[in-house]
Amino acid sequence: MLKTDHLTDTRALLDVAPERGAPSRRQALGLALGVGYAAATLPALAQSAIKTSSDGLTTGEVTIDVAGFKMPAFRAQPAGKTGLPVVLVLSEIFGVHEYIADVARRFAHAGYLAIAPELFVRQGDAQSYGELSKLMSEVIAKVPDAQVMGDLDATVAWAAANGGNTDKLGVTGFCWGGRQVWLYAEHNPKLKAAVAWYGRLVGQPTPLAPTNPLDGAAQLKAPVLGLYGGADTGIPLDTIDTMKKALAEAGAKGNAAAKACEFVVYPDAPHAFHADYRPSYRKEAAEDGYKRALAWFKAHGVA
Repeated sequence: MLKTDHLTDTRALLDVAPERGAPSRRQALGLALGVGYAAATLPALAQSAIKTSSDGLTTGEVTIDVAGFKMPAFRAQPAGKTGLPVVLVLSEIFGVHEYIADVARRFAHAGYLAIAPELFVRQGDAQSYGELSKLMSEVIAKVPDAQVMGDLDATVAWAAANGGNTDKLGVTGFCWGGRQVWLYAEHNPKLKAAVAWYGRLVGQPTPLAPTNPLDGAAQLKAPVLGLYGGADTGIPLDTIDTMKKALAEAGAKGNAAAKACEFVVYPDAPHAFHADYRPSYRKEAAEDGYKRALAWFKAHGVA
């Protein structure tokens, strides 16, 4: 059984948005990824955040080369083991803070090499922004989908060279990361299975985000388990129904991955129901979703 406790991380109270050109708090203090909570989440920081033990694991920040760019990532895996199945963990808009690192540790205790790449790092330090609107406009909105796909491919290559068996490759992600999960399942033919937590399915195309998951339903390379909240005001249930229809059509035309996709909608759960450090957390839905994620990976050749 995983060791957990309840955590209130007051270190994160020191987080402030950096001035342009100034080092972020994380850079200035030499903090690793996965330490503390993102500044923008502090007003909603719950007292019940889960802290998973690192006992028996190798954890910490690693550097992944992406065509010469050094991208930081948080890695967790069973200590001393190789040939491990690999799961990529894609963050919310807040980057790889304590919550995402904890999710990686949970997967590591389940036997995976879990890697959470910091996918916003070229655009800015998402963890340092205290104002959500600025975080969205100055960092998140400037991240190209194509860049994310390349970063994830580089993360897979790093895993293959560092104890991972990328013939057993999965991906999971939350909110912003949930949308990227769908896109990566359309992008990488080596992917075995994916689990998207409340990832947006539709949207207005932009130069940096020219397509959305709905647009690529027929191009899926791996089956996706979609975990959504029935009380999520940001993702209307009719968009899930539209995606189901697109997947059914693709499946009828011979796309096995599209045909195998499944959705679970938790009727009373809001957006971010898995985020145990926020008031949106719904314990029953979060725990059920995680069990389903593990079972999904096992059923589709990741575990």
